[in-house]
Amino acid sequence: MSIVTGWRSPLLAGVVATIEVELRQSWHRLLADLDVTPGSADEIEVARLVVDDPAGYDWRTVDAALDRLTCPACASPLTRGPVSCQTCELHHRMRFGAREVDRPHVPPGNEHGLRVATAVARGRHRYSPRARVGYELVLPDLLAGTLPTTAQAQAAKALIKLTDDECDLVTGLAEVERLARHR
Repeated sequence: MSIVTGWRSPLLAGVVATIEVELRQSWHRLLADLDVTPGSADEIEVARLVVDDPAGYDWRTVDAALDRLTCPACASPLTRGPVSCQTCELHHRMRFGAREVDRPHVPPGNEHGLRVATAVARGRHRYSPRARVGYELVLPDLLAGTLPTTAQAQAAKALIKLTDDECDLVTGLAEVERLARHR
């Protein structure tokens, strides 16, 4: 159920597609555990319960639940409405209360980075162009199980002194570095 199209690179598109599959799998595991039929009214009720208590669930399950609900205030998919929609904004912030357990064989903190980068990529309109480019460019590495050091993350962030248009057009860190050298 990919919501956003027009990714900055085929690599990012593939990574987001992989994450979307993980979200659906997490959701279907929860439904199976609860013996709830996908597409039923009970599924929507489960989604409401999950988003009302995100701390009780893995972040993938919470994000999947959000995808199944409509905002009562703006009629957009929940958290996908305009930044001015207080209900979407509340649930967007609440999603970060969900559990994040590092996957096996990844450095501690990788799951947090993956979750934040995923939230930025899936809710692009809620973030600045500089935040989007930074998180979207690191997302493939995070999914692969790496985690930049604090120094690496700070150095990459310092490079992103691009215009908003440049931020939305770059497809890789090499382009960011090239543009930064010409400043």
